[in-house]
Amino acid sequence: MSSKRKPSYKIRPTDVPNIKKRIREGDFLNRIAADYDVNPGRIAEIKTGKKFADISASP
Repeated sequence: MSSKRKPSYKIRPTDVPNIKKRIREGDFLNRIAADYDVNPGRIAEIKTGKKFADISASP
């Protein structure tokens, strides 16, 4: 039995302003991650500035 899991979504720079806005507004990282089908660690990297540090949050 082979696992045919599709790869998770790759966050694009156009997604980041909305993700940062949701983080700023206090949304849980795991909920944001679930909406984008990514690991919460990817959202944490955005929160800490490890990824996409040069992109601002949506107003």
